[in-house]
Amino acid sequence: MIQQKLTRLWQLLEPVVTGMGYELVEVEYNPSSRHGLLRLYIDHEDGVQLDDCTDVSNQVSALLDVEDPIPGHYNLEVSSPGMDRPLRRVSDFERFIGEIVKLKTAMAIDGRRNYKGRLRGVDGDEVHIECDGQQFYLPLASIEKARLVPDFGE
Repeated sequence: MIQQKLTRLWQLLEPVVTGMGYELVEVEYNPSSRHGLLRLYIDHEDGVQLDDCTDVSNQVSALLDVEDPIPGHYNLEVSSPGMDRPLRRVSDFERFIGEIVKLKTAMAIDGRRNYKGRLRGVDGDEVHIECDGQQFYLPLASIEKARLVPDFGE
């Protein structure tokens, strides 16, 4: 049910966000009987400032008021994806080749679900990651979560 709601929200909101010149990176929805939370992460090649989040929030709020895809009360938050940006699409993985990432698969692959290492590439529907001195080729469809690991110049 939540996944269907997220898919519907994504389909509704992505054209608005991209039409404003931003990339919709992630949509999170946490329903609650009292007050739910809808959180959008946006990005832009020049970065994201507070005014950008405010502009997107205003546009999205107007659309949500008209379409009313979420029953009840909820808060809307719009923010940048941060240094630990989520990776969802093939284009995300391609953009960050060479970076350190953390991946979690939905089910164990060769007895393992968690991977942290250097993103080496994308080949068709597989993500190539090097971690613990080994090469792994993970089907994109098997990846439950993926994020960049911030580099603080250590």
